[in-house]
Amino acid sequence: MEIIFINHPHQMKSNENPELAMALGYFDGVHLGHQKVILQAKAVAEEKGYKSAVMTFDPHPSVVLGKSERHVEYITPLKDKINIMSSLGIDYLYVVNFSREFANLLPQEFVDQYLIELNVQHVIAGFDYSYGRMGKGTMETLLFHSRNKFAYTVVPKLSSNDDEKVSSTLIRSLIHEGKMDKIPSILGRSYTTTGTVIHGDKRGRTIGFPTANIDLLGEYLIPPIGVYCVRLFVDGIWYEGVCNIGYKPTFNNELSQKPSIEVHIFNFDQDIYGQEVTVEWHLHLRKEQKFSGIKELIAQIEKDKKKALDYFDKNNV
Repeated sequence: MEIIFINHPHQMKSNENPELAMALGYFDGVHLGHQKVILQAKAVAEEKGYKSAVMTFDPHPSVVLGKSERHVEYITPLKDKINIMSSLGIDYLYVVNFSREFANLLPQEFVDQYLIELNVQHVIAGFDYSYGRMGKGTMETLLFHSRNKFAYTVVPKLSSNDDEKVSSTLIRSLIHEGKMDKIPSILGRSYTTTGTVIHGDKRGRTIGFPTANIDLLGEYLIPPIGVYCVRLFVDGIWYEGVCNIGYKPTFNNELSQKPSIEVHIFNFDQDIYGQEVTVEWHLHLRKEQKFSGIKELIAQIEKDKKKALDYFDKNNV
């Protein structure tokens, strides 16, 4: 997959690009609804002899436009989004820098400069996709704005098992509520975050439960404070474990500004400091709590470990 970063105004000409079937969207999460749009673009490309493409934007429009709810934390930061797009077998990924100048384009200007000028022959987008200043361009206006230069396909709403629209908003709400076990049916996979293993206070190893302290690589949306059943990907292998997100109140009197993410990996005894790892979030086990002493803490961690092992055994993860 070729990645093309675009700043506005761009200097690309249609005769410099192959004929494209292009999926449009922000695609935070690249969830099952997004995948339906992207794979439709891939199918059109194969049928018509075009190259498949996706156009996405960075940062999130809400950050630039100063909306009341700013999505500064992502389900899939750009690096993750790129990796998932690549795994879907797309030929080209266009990443447009979402600036105020770009946001001020009229709908017709967006179509002229970012679709027609890029040699897009077929546009694929969800039913609720909008474009141009204040989102005035919609899939209903696209026929007019296309100047008969390209065809388009509108992908209908995809609903979850609970008849809710599959959306980034729904996934965000589930992460905020810690309902990690509900996410795979909407996202198409478990929620993951990637980071680097850093040195912590090393207190875990003194009580028989060494942990990998993880510094996130990217502005991820993280689950609420608490203890979770997780898997950790390191050196090409997935390991089972339990993760604590929080402030370790048994040891700390004052809350630090930033909660720590620490994973106790089962049956693991390797030095992985400095390595990049991925945490796969499966199940919220309990809230973080303060214990009266070390013995009580150790007993609870043993219970957490047993619950996690039972979960993995029952779910064949």
